[in-house]
Amino acid sequence: MDQVIVNDVAPRDGLQNDPAAVSAADRAELVNSLVDVGLPAVEVASFVSPKAVPKMAGAAELVAALDLDRADFSALVPNRKGYEMARAAGMRSVALVLSATETMNRKNINMGLDQALAVCRETVQQACADGLKARAYVSVAFACPFEGPVQDSQVELLAGEMFAAGAQEVIIADTIGAGNPLRAKQLFGRLAAAFDAAKLAAHLHDTRALALANAWQALECGIRKFDASAGGLGGCPFAPGAAGNLATEDLVSLLHQAGLETGIDLAALLKVVGRIESLVGRPVGGRALPWLHRRFANREAA
Repeated sequence: MDQVIVNDVAPRDGLQNDPAAVSAADRAELVNSLVDVGLPAVEVASFVSPKAVPKMAGAAELVAALDLDRADFSALVPNRKGYEMARAAGMRSVALVLSATETMNRKNINMGLDQALAVCRETVQQACADGLKARAYVSVAFACPFEGPVQDSQVELLAGEMFAAGAQEVIIADTIGAGNPLRAKQLFGRLAAAFDAAKLAAHLHDTRALALANAWQALECGIRKFDASAGGLGGCPFAPGAAGNLATEDLVSLLHQAGLETGIDLAALLKVVGRIESLVGRPVGGRALPWLHRRFANREAA
């Protein structure tokens, strides 16, 4: 059976812009809960200035509370300083963020595109030299909230730069959920033809209710790794209009119904979504959540 890897980003991308302030200890508990239900990979934290992203404070404390052998844990690092902090905390996998446009790089990491590219390149090379896994995001890959539509050629160029620097994986991020199935087919098809599809991943937001449709197109193009966020949490604090991520429960439901294997216990995942509700103090969940609750309730009753 075809295997798809789901990387849950709720503890990082999900909570970084959430109104609720969730402690590092509670975020560590969430990470462990996600691994308990079968998530093979989790993006656990962001090593950034707490002044810039207060909700990510305590990243080192969170990492110290984890058994790093349990799953493929990664942390977001915006620059060389963040990388050094992540390495010192014991992280074995780091993710850099390179936006596809000049303005988004300035808004997100206070660098222009050329400088951001140079910093990402150097940091990826350093991570490889230090024996860490280096992943690289190409964000706003479909459209930028400040500059509008992004050309596929620009995304391919930046992905190629990151692979050339030594990145083991490049994640194509629809940061504001501007993609549609036609564009997704074109972009992921182009990238899968240019690079090894096994080294590409998709990070999709559901702003326009098209994340699942776009995920299917990526699957059809050979992509077999996806970021998703339990409960559909998410949104970038530096990208106006960025709504929640593709919900992990929606993605896993789609994959299982299509006969694809994830290793994730979907019924148990729904309980984690319930735990997230208690952490953030409001209802959360993907579009399929009511149906999934009925499905598993009927199965238990039978």
